[in-house]
Amino acid sequence: MHRFIFHRLLHSVVIVFAVSVIVFLFVQASGDPAALLVPEQATPEDVAQYRKALGLDRPLYIQYLQFMGNFWFSDTVKSFRFHQPLLPLVMQHLQFTLILAGLTIAVSALLAVPLGIVAALRRGSVWDVGIRVVAVLGQSMPSFWVAMLLMLTLAVHLRLFPVSGLGIKNSVLPTITLAFFQMAVLLRLVRSEMLEVMSQDYIRTARAKGVPERWVTVHHALKNAAIPAITVMGLQFGALVQGAIVVEPIFAWPGLGWLLVESIAARDFPVVVAGAIVAAIFVTAVNLFVDLLYGWLDPRIRVH
Repeated sequence: MHRFIFHRLLHSVVIVFAVSVIVFLFVQASGDPAALLVPEQATPEDVAQYRKALGLDRPLYIQYLQFMGNFWFSDTVKSFRFHQPLLPLVMQHLQFTLILAGLTIAVSALLAVPLGIVAALRRGSVWDVGIRVVAVLGQSMPSFWVAMLLMLTLAVHLRLFPVSGLGIKNSVLPTITLAFFQMAVLLRLVRSEMLEVMSQDYIRTARAKGVPERWVTVHHALKNAAIPAITVMGLQFGALVQGAIVVEPIFAWPGLGWLLVESIAARDFPVVVAGAIVAAIFVTAVNLFVDLLYGWLDPRIRVH
């Protein structure tokens, strides 16, 4: 188990390092920050002087090391637009993304698990067909289109929820948007796992012994079908940080996705790099936790 944990930790560190380097290089290749920050009437000498003050005249690897050191251990590097230290700024917006991700996982699980069980127990029925159609629609409809549709119907025409902002009612529309796809993925998984488990010999044995059907479903079938579902839910939680980049700007939800989009539009390069690094760390940490949990639940995973 210790070797398994070490390999997963090393793999996670390599991924975060690679993401930070790639994002840093892409940002450096997109333009000269010094030329964007100086006034329009600035001379080339002014740009060169400003570039030197920012340390942009140094080799790239020196700039990378300096940026990472200042990002984690100092407040000297600040956002061009918000004029705040990078780490507190990114963490301030990350908390709103985590709130949205938690609500999305809760809603998708509360809907997908019972619907998946019903579809599996009534295989081939009208209920099963209808639930599968909903799952297919959820996986095939783009998030931005679902967001615009919900905004148009529930916010503009029916005026049930606000279009944008921060608050309990403001979180409903972005949560539904993100949960629609996540629910579809989890629903299909629960249905397929329940069908597989319900065909096992020990389920038939329990029924032959006269065990009530509800007990068989909840305590035998669902218990064994829950492990893959828990794994997918953990992976979805990390993936929601990426999905928030699309949904949050539409509803002006001030999470990490909104911050990244706004910073890219304003060419606030330090925030772009810092936000991408924090997002990569979070997603990798969630995936690491799921890997370790799955390895603990299923010892066969550790061998591979």
